[in-house]
Amino acid sequence: MSVRPAALAADAAGPLRGSLAPPNLCVLHLAQMSLRAPEATPAECILAYIRAKDGNRPHLLDAAFTEDATLQMIVRTEAISFPASSVGREAIAETLVRRFNQAYENIYTLCIGSPPTANAEAFSCDWLVAMSEKQGGAVRIGCGRYDWSFSPVERRVRALAITIEAMEILPSEALNPVLNWVSALPYPWCDRQVALAASPSLPQVLHVLQLLRHEGA
Repeated sequence: MSVRPAALAADAAGPLRGSLAPPNLCVLHLAQMSLRAPEATPAECILAYIRAKDGNRPHLLDAAFTEDATLQMIVRTEAISFPASSVGREAIAETLVRRFNQAYENIYTLCIGSPPTANAEAFSCDWLVAMSEKQGGAVRIGCGRYDWSFSPVERRVRALAITIEAMEILPSEALNPVLNWVSALPYPWCDRQVALAASPSLPQVLHVLQLLRHEGA
């Protein structure tokens, strides 16, 4: 005696008839986990910020800042200007990524020293930047300090203060020697002595490096 396919289908559907299948709790749990932002170390947050700013990738700031993060700018030179403060990740993206990359290209930002520990809630380091202007091709080199504050819950940057100590402007002829030097340095974490070594013998570069050397003393 043979069993008809229709009967097999009816038997298979029988237990579900008139009721919904119980939810798969494992699948639900995985779905909920996928909606959460992955945890990141402070060093990974800083790297995401550097990659976003230098590469004109504002979407990477999602991996760097909390949604309500704050930015404070302390500018001690007249060679460059920024809003004194920005509130919220989107405002930070507008200031440090979109508008910045409208004016500059060939951007290399180096964090001087070693990265923060995995459980750091605050971290400070000096920075060095080299870049060129999109209009005219002038070269810029500057230095300053980052002061980071991290949220231990969201595992993102909740506050950043950027101090710009110096920003020097060089003619476009300095582009190759400056970029050849800075692009060969470890990125984005660079030892201070490595950054100071083998730099171009240009007065503006030496002035910035002298400030960087003094800040590390």
